[in-house]
Order: sequence, then structure tokens, then C-alpha cells
Amino acid sequence: MAKLPKLPNIVRGKDYIETKDWSIKEIELALRTAGDLKKMFKQGKSHRYLPDKTIFLFFFDKSTRTRNSFEAGATQLGAHAHFIAAETSQVAHGESPKDMGIILSSYGHAIAIRHDLVPGEGNTYMRQVAEYANVPVLNMQCDIDHPFQTLADLMTIREEFGKNLRGKKIAVSWAYAPSYAKPMSVPQGLITLMPRFGLDVVLAHPPEYKLMESEVEYAKKAAKENSTKFEIVDSMDEAFEGAHIVYPKSWGIESLFHTPEKALEISKKYKHWVCDEKKMKLTKKDSIYMHCLPADRGYEVTDAVIDGPHSRVFPEAENRLHTCKAIMALTM
Repeated sequence: MAKLPKLPNIVRGKDYIETKDWSIKEIELALRTAGDLKKMFKQGKSHRYLPDKTIFLFFFDKSTRTRNSFEAGATQLGAHAHFIAAETSQVAHGESPKDMGIILSSYGHAIAIRHDLVPGEGNTYMRQVAEYANVPVLNMQCDIDHPFQTLADLMTIREEFGKNLRGKKIAVSWAYAPSYAKPMSVPQGLITLMPRFGLDVVLAHPPEYKLMESEVEYAKKAAKENSTKFEIVDSMDEAFEGAHIVYPKSWGIESLFHTPEKALEISKKYKHWVCDEKKMKLTKKDSIYMHCLPADRGYEVTDAVIDGPHSRVFPEAENRLHTCKAIMALTM
């Protein structure tokens, strides 16, 4: 077997809880590594950077792409991933994040957690685990950020438009969905990451669907520091006008996550917030439609758009595997 290229030790042992925790240089390393691993995967070349290592995948919420990208990715890197549903563990009986962090650290080489449904809980929980763990803690989605998703999003955008994204506009918009009050972490992750990498960001939402103030303030600061733009509008059409990338998805109301049915009732006023062909005509000719999936077809987006020529949702979903592997390989 050919010898694998050596990976830098810059982020070995580092937690990956929010993209804000990593410098631009560190995120560039992750993107470069993801690209190299993707190439090896496509060429069928072995890339077992983590032989005999173990990662624990701790889920407080459901998952398709995240669980499978981690499990498949760990296997391809030569590691083993343990899936743990929170309700089947002693956490359901009140075991503390401190105890879990100490004990799982002694059994393996990383702890990954998804805890995303209630504002004020998930990120705090992960950071408590990380305080006592002596292995990297990785965020598979919390209430504040979804850092593996947005890293894959940035990778996908660069594959489409190149590394220099100056002057490119991304519209991050709320969209109507009747299924459940979805977490705020994806739009928050987008507005805090993309201005750091050259994109001008326009955020659109109805008045009730504001994002967390801390994340909006960070987005403003990141745009200022990186000479990009960040603005908030109350019209999906206005956000889509001249956009190169559109990312319409639903999310809940921060103050109503304990009573999600109220948020869903309010959302019925905004059924017209749907990404359809008419709205796509407002965008640039070569624009792309993105979504973290699963999308509520017929509500958030029409079939004509998600299955149409603008859509990049499937390459975007595939890149979840490669960015996931990059972070594991670099930190574990």
C-alpha cells in the first residue's frame, strides 16, 4: 500500500464546536484536506489515517446525513464509530456531561454530539463535555451552529465558483414548512461563516423569525473585518434579487421552542415564502440552489427547483462525507 501523505498537526486534539472557534487558516486546512480525501475516495485509494481509533457519536436528535457521513467516514479512515442514542444511555437518567466526557475520553479518541432542538442547551452541553474530555469534541449540530454542514456548503460553493468568492452574493432565507419547528443552527452557521470567506450575505425572514442576536452581531463583525457585506431584509424576493447562491430553509422562533406548535401556527401566515421557479428567475443566470436536507418539498421548495438545473443539493450532501472525514483525520 502506498504511503499516505502526512497530515499537519495544527489542529490535532482541537474541538470543533463552532466554525468561529477555528481561524481562517485552520478552516482552509480542513477544506484542503477534504478536497484531497474526496479525490482519494473517487480514485478508490485507501486513506486509512485513523487505524484502530474510536469515535463516539452521541445523538439527542434524529439524523440521516450526519450519522451516515460520520459512520461511513470513520470506516473509510480505518476508525470505528459507535452510535449512541441519548435515550438509550445513562444521560436519560441524569448522568452529567462531566462524567460522560471523562469516561468516553478514556475509551476512545473523539466524542461527537448532536443536541440541536432547544436554544440555550446543546452548545452549552457540548462545551461542558469538552471541558472534561481529553479528546476532541465535535459538534454534529447544536442550537447555535452546524459546523460540518456549513463547511460542506463552503466546499460546494467553491467547487462551483472557485476559491475567490469576492462579489458573490448568498441569500440565506427563511422558508415555510409545516413539519416541525426546525433548529436555527444552519442559517446561523451560514451567516457567521460565509462573510469570512468573501461572500456577501443577505438574510431574509419574517419579523417573528429572527436569529439569535449573538450570531447576527458576529455576522456583522465578520463582514466588517473581511470587507464583505451583511444585511437583513424582510422579503425573500429582495434577498434573491441578483443572488449567486440561494439557501432557503425553515427554522423556528427562538422564544417558542418549548411550544413549537405556536411557531408552526404563526408560520401559516407566510406560506408564500417558498422557493419556486419564479423566485429563481430573480437570481443570477448561473445561480445555485442549496439546502442542508431534508427539504420539505412543495413547501420550502418546489420539485421544479430542487430537481432542476440550479440545484446542487446532492453534491452538497456528498461533501458532508468529505468534510466530516477531514475534521476527524485532522483532529483525532
